[in-house]
Formats: sequence, C-alpha cells, structure tokens
Amino acid sequence: MDVSVVLPVYNEVDNLVPLHAELTAALADLGRSYEIIYVDDGSRDGSFETLRRIRDEDPHVRVVRFRRNFGQTAAVAAGLERTTGDIVVTLDSDRQNDPRDIARLIARLEQGCDLVSGWRHDRKDDFVSRRIPSMTANWLIRAITGVHVHDYGCMLKVYRGDIARGLRLYGEMHRFIPAIAADLGARVDEIVVNHRPRVAGTSKYGISRVVRVVLDLVTVKFLSVYSTRPIHVFGVWGVVIGGAGLAILAMLGFEKVFLGHPLAGRPILVLASLAVMAGVQLVTMGLLGEMLARTYHESQNKPIYVIAEDLAATDRDAAGAAPAAAQPG
Repeated sequence: MDVSVVLPVYNEVDNLVPLHAELTAALADLGRSYEIIYVDDGSRDGSFETLRRIRDEDPHVRVVRFRRNFGQTAAVAAGLERTTGDIVVTLDSDRQNDPRDIARLIARLEQGCDLVSGWRHDRKDDFVSRRIPSMTANWLIRAITGVHVHDYGCMLKVYRGDIARGLRLYGEMHRFIPAIAADLGARVDEIVVNHRPRVAGTSKYGISRVVRVVLDLVTVKFLSVYSTRPIHVFGVWGVVIGGAGLAILAMLGFEKVFLGHPLAGRPILVLASLAVMAGVQLVTMGLLGEMLARTYHESQNKPIYVIAEDLAATDRDAAGAAPAAAQPG
C-alpha cells in the first residue's frame, strides 16, 4: 500500500458523503494505491450508518467503530495502528481541511522529511472561541517543546509510515504529534494549507481546551526529557531545597549554641524544617520514579533509543568481498 488516510469521525453525518467524494478524487489524482480508514468515535447522529454505506460502495474504505466516545487522540491512535501504507495522511472529517493539499504535503515529505504538518495560515474559524485558544496553545507548545511548528492543531499531516505507526498516543496527545515525532528523531516541516469554513455540523473545540493543553504539555515535556531519568528533575530540586533547609538549620544551631540566641518563636526554624522534609520527599520521589521507569522499560522491552540506520559489518564485508574475489590470484 502506498498511501493510508486516517480520519477520526464524531457526529459528522452531513459531511461524510461530500468529504469522501473530494477525498477519493484527490487520492485518485496521486496515481498511487491507497486505503481510507474512518474511525467512528462513538457518534450518535447516524455517522456510522453513513460510513457503512460508504464502505459497501468503496473497496478502499475500512471503518472502525468505538463502543463509546473515547476522544480524538484515541481515534487517531486506532487509525494509525491499522495503517499499512508507506505514507500516512491524517485529516479532519469536518471538511475544513482540503484534500487537494495532500499532494503538496506528500511532495514536501519526499524531499527528505519524516512528517509534514499543515499550517492554517488564513484560518476560517471564530476568532474568540477558536483562534485565540489556538494561538495561545501554539505559543505555549512552541516555547516549551522547542519544536517551532506554527499550527499544532491542524489535523492535516503527512507522515512516513514507520513514524506514524511508532507514535504512542493517549490523553489529548494528538495535538503534540510534531513535538513527539521530533523527540523520536523525525525531521519535521510544515507548509501553508487551505482552510475552509465549516458548512455543516458543529465544532467540538473551545476555550476550555487551553487548560487541558497546558496539563498535557507538562506531561509531554516531562516524558520527552526525563522519562528515563526522573531523579534528575526530582532529585535536583530535592537537593537544592533540602540543602537550603540544612544550611538554615546549621546557622540557627550555631546561633543557639555559641551565641545563645533563642529559637522559640522564630518562623524561620519551621521553614527550614519544612524545607528539609520537602527535600527528602523529592529525592525519594525521584528514586521511586527511577524504579518505575526501569520497570516500565524492562517489562515492555521498550527501547530507550531510536535507530535511523544500522549498517552491519557483514553487509560491508559482503559488499567488499566480490571485487576481491574477482581479482586474479
């Protein structure tokens, strides 16, 4: 399979038939073999029945149905796991992404990238409820992850198949895919894509998502930097805070023993004691985190590195053996 397309679907019954017509036309123009995977995320408006009819009429289509609404990240993850294509495409099912942009994204991917993300530069959404939260979230993600993609929320993306199937998504992590892929060593790029106003259905996003973005962003940053060495974040702060507390206690002890200053009624004594206890607890959390990280990686045989190429010595020897054998003795 050349191209796999994944579309999460949630209550988009009025968009599915025209979207599928646009999508199949764009994929046919590529001149490559393709499959389309729709993931119905527990829709209650008849979307699954429409998808079933589309599947019955188009042999390229596969439909996955969740028992209930698990969220967009779960739908994207389920679709990615079932792809077989060398190139994987994701896009929304609300028809705001333009399927004709897929060809341009694939062309950029084949210039040496591993993931190409769409950038909705001229976005056709409400400014207050959609664009302000998106701009805020994008700024935070860029600042904290260091991966400078303008539009993390754009679902229109093209991946190399091994990168797409190597992603492990949960929570609301689909919005951080460029940062997660970059952490795996992927070369990430973006291009401006066409964004269209919604003509049917209702949006599922709003300002409330900013809070969830912040919380998930903390998780992404921690997992990308400290997942294999949690003692480095907890232990450092524990040593700093606990050391400061011990230094204050030492100073107070010196004043009491050698200068005769009373300690009763001095709040700094309580503060120093709390700092020492907090330091011990942080170091202990770091050690427990190390044990959990070791158990996690060893029990799942999860690698702590990602290999791009492995040129074995036997390959080199085999390549060099033929010319040597061809020479007369």
